[in-house]
Amino acid sequence: ENMKNTTVILVFVVATAVKILLIPAYKSTDFEVHRNWLAITHSVPLSRWYYEDTSQWTLDYPPFFAWFEWGLSQVAAIVDPEIVRVDNLNYDSATCILFQRFSVMVADLILLYAVIEYCKHQRSIDKQHEWSSLSVSILVLMNCGLLIVDHIHFQYNGFLYGILLLSVTRMLQDRYGEAACLFAALLNFKHIFIYVAPAYFLYLLRKHCFMSSSGSVNGIHTRRFLPLPFIQLGILVVAIFIASFGPFIYQGQLGQVLSRLFPFKRGLCHAYWAPNFWAMYNLLDKLMTFFGTILGLAPSSGSGLASGLIGEHYHQVLPSVSPLVTMVITALTMTPCLAKLWLQPTPSHFLKALILCAYSSFLFGWHVHEKAIMMIILPMCFLVVKDHSYFNTFLLISTSGHISLFPLLFQPAETLIKVCLFIAYSMMTFALFKIRSQKSGWTYGCTLSPFQLLYIVVLVLVQVYCTFLHGGLGFLKRYEFLPLLMTSVSCAVGVIWSWVLCYHDFLANQKECVV
Repeated sequence: ENMKNTTVILVFVVATAVKILLIPAYKSTDFEVHRNWLAITHSVPLSRWYYEDTSQWTLDYPPFFAWFEWGLSQVAAIVDPEIVRVDNLNYDSATCILFQRFSVMVADLILLYAVIEYCKHQRSIDKQHEWSSLSVSILVLMNCGLLIVDHIHFQYNGFLYGILLLSVTRMLQDRYGEAACLFAALLNFKHIFIYVAPAYFLYLLRKHCFMSSSGSVNGIHTRRFLPLPFIQLGILVVAIFIASFGPFIYQGQLGQVLSRLFPFKRGLCHAYWAPNFWAMYNLLDKLMTFFGTILGLAPSSGSGLASGLIGEHYHQVLPSVSPLVTMVITALTMTPCLAKLWLQPTPSHFLKALILCAYSSFLFGWHVHEKAIMMIILPMCFLVVKDHSYFNTFLLISTSGHISLFPLLFQPAETLIKVCLFIAYSMMTFALFKIRSQKSGWTYGCTLSPFQLLYIVVLVLVQVYCTFLHGGLGFLKRYEFLPLLMTSVSCAVGVIWSWVLCYHDFLANQKECVV
């Protein structure tokens, strides 16, 4: 069994070598965020974790992640006691940098385990599992988005997506109790994964808590509700949430914790607009305001939505959007895929519905961060290696999604790094599927349409302008945030395009793939 995992482990070793080379690279304010959380969880009593505000980077992740930071802080205090001082703001000694960088790499072992378990699952259902194992290993473990976000910018997404992908694997194996527990735990590490919770809830309810009966209504076979599996799953999930939030509920701090987790006053969009529907909406409002001002039909907008600041901003011409509106639109766009999942609860439909729920939440959610694009890309790695008809969709979302992360690395020193990581990943992706298509005689799925090729060319040209020409032409001071706007909107086109393709294939294609 260990020999069969050699390919996955070798890919992980290569990826880790790349991560080590990236240690001296730029690090964002998220580095200080997590250092501060180490200090809070180590030096402040539990009752003050979600009140401590010496630094502006207050603790705003769920309790399980806080305990994860507490565990790291026990080691950090031994390595360098200065790391865990709450008043030691912006501390970044060489020891601190090495400790935090390597802590991300060690946490990535959970992602490795998830990929190994998925490949083990593939060996049980697919005679040609070698290609699937190699492809998933490269697409997930060497994903350029994770390298950019976790190992340069600095975050701990790798192990979180490891838990998600392990939960998905357990779901594909019909191990529903484990899948539910893993996902419930994941929500208590980072609540953004609530984006895909509807797919989990509906599939578990339909597949595990209903049993086929002998009767039928209007020719449709009915299913009988089984209360015992429902109660068992409910107890497991509730127990995990009690273990997470229980200490804070006991101390009467639930409201304070929730206010940290759901800060609705941050506004519809992040400072850098995520490449979603609201980026297009904001652009339209900007254009209408601009031309309206010229024609004397609208007041000047000032800095407004493109000011680069986080907070509550209002549209000048179009109606301003509330959190409730985004919630309703998100739910409505999820409904068709969830309806099909309810009617045809198969493992492949679960995986596709999960991806589409992530799409809906990313495209129409409130204050979405650009990094959430990984919630679409990584699960789709599982899908595309089993259903090659999704190759074009995957290429679109991979290209536009990963390029949308480029503004996270805005310093000139990292330009070559992010471009090389993206090109290398894209070339590996295309080579994997090209070789597979030639060996298997695929007649479609691995070629781009002229419009898709044109879009990718335009996307690259936009990045060339934003990276090299905008400042060179002297526009940087007057139009400081224009490159961010151009990147966001141009990438939003690809994300929305891939969403339409993915949705159409799911609803129109009746062919099942074994995942």
